[in-house]
Amino acid sequence: MPSRKIQDCDTRLQEVWHKASELYHITYPEAPMVFLTCTYRTPQEQLELYALGRTKKGSIVTNIKSGGKHNSLPAKAFDIAFKTKDGKLDWSDIHFKNFAAIVKKLNTKVEWGGDWKNFKDLPHFQI
Repeated sequence: MPSRKIQDCDTRLQEVWHKASELYHITYPEAPMVFLTCTYRTPQEQLELYALGRTKKGSIVTNIKSGGKHNSLPAKAFDIAFKTKDGKLDWSDIHFKNFAAIVKKLNTKVEWGGDWKNFKDLPHFQI
């Protein structure tokens, strides 16, 4: 199972995560809670994810077969999601956009997958 530990990320991402998640909850107190879904994943976990929609049933979720930003220690990426007060996941674009706006103000070197032209990856942040 991929790591969700922010300590597995590059220190720049750790700093951005801590500040952005705090500011997000201050700025949007009624919004769903942001949490980490992935920081580091092993090469084998990456291959299994890559197989989705290709050789395994499911939708394509990555174009990276190996050597991605999640596949080094310290990791150069993290993924997020949002959970409502009743524990349900909320994948509304607005939450990702609001969080990304905060991240961009904190560190212009952090790239958001939602800005990509060919493969939008709203939960993804990387350096």
